Amino acid sequence: MNLRSIVEALADYTVVLQPDRDVPEWWAGAPSVAVSPDGVFYLAARMREGDSPRGKRGYEIRILRSTDGLHFTPIHHIRREDVGVSGFERPALLWDHGTGAYRLYTCTGLQQGWVILRFDDSPDPGGFRPTTARTVLSASYPDDGFVHVTGYKDPIVFHDQRIWHMFVIAIDRVERIRHFVSDTGDDWQPASAGPVMPNDGWHNFFTRPASVLPLSVGYLIVYEGSNLEWRDPVYNIATGLAYSPDLSSYFDLTPASPLLTSTTARDYHTWRYSAWVPRQGRIFVYFEAARPNNTNELRVAVLEPELTGTE
Repeated sequence: MNLRSIVEALADYTVVLQPDRDVPEWWAGAPSVAVSPDGVFYLAARMREGDSPRGKRGYEIRILRSTDGLHFTPIHHIRREDVGVSGFERPALLWDHGTGAYRLYTCTGLQQGWVILRFDDSPDPGGFRPTTARTVLSASYPDDGFVHVTGYKDPIVFHDQRIWHMFVIAIDRVERIRHFVSDTGDDWQPASAGPVMPNDGWHNFFTRPASVLPLSVGYLIVYEGSNLEWRDPVYNIATGLAYSPDLSSYFDLTPASPLLTSTTARDYHTWRYSAWVPRQGRIFVYFEAARPNNTNELRVAVLEPELTGTE
């Protein structure tokens, strides 16, 4: 895998979804993608407005359908008022091989921190019912003056080795990667005692999960982060790569600098919330990126077999 060639390939993108208003702070992004057994792509995205307080701007989970993975049509909308929450962040959409139904997770901020929600499964991604959302992961911490994890957000969920896995952002004043496992996808237990990767190097402020891609041996870990010296590092997010042989140990492949930043940046170089989806020897990479007017849009680029090692 040639990292420079990957950067060049991902610069050749197609716009999947634009923000509903073309003004700063309005975003479309945070994608999650499931592919049906017959090859239909379903994408769940978070739509964000720029007027509410930060952390409460995600007003809708929008679900879209595509037959080619590049051009999508909306089929469903889940609005924050329909769920009764102040806002959404990243959703996680997947197809359950065991039941043949689709699963949808998301996250929201409650009075005592961010929590992970799950909706009732649906045979059709257009059929998720907002009123079925329930909390499946939350932080429990004592009020003793020490720093504790106060919430979990932006879930990445997949089934592997007969176990459900969830990678999330754990918030303890900064953001770190935590890994949970489950037999059912409802009751989650920590897979390890601490964070998956350290917050250091170029990602010494935030270090967050973006995507986990199973390989023939081990896993490609797509992570994102920010640096204390960057402008507004809470939202100025870039992306790097790591490798794990077993989801227990992790090796940073881009420790010195981020691999991916927006090619259309102005004040923000944000390239984040990416979903890497293998399909017929290619990898479809969906990501949220900053535009020159400080809005964010959802894009897709395709890595061909010669770059992915799948020929």
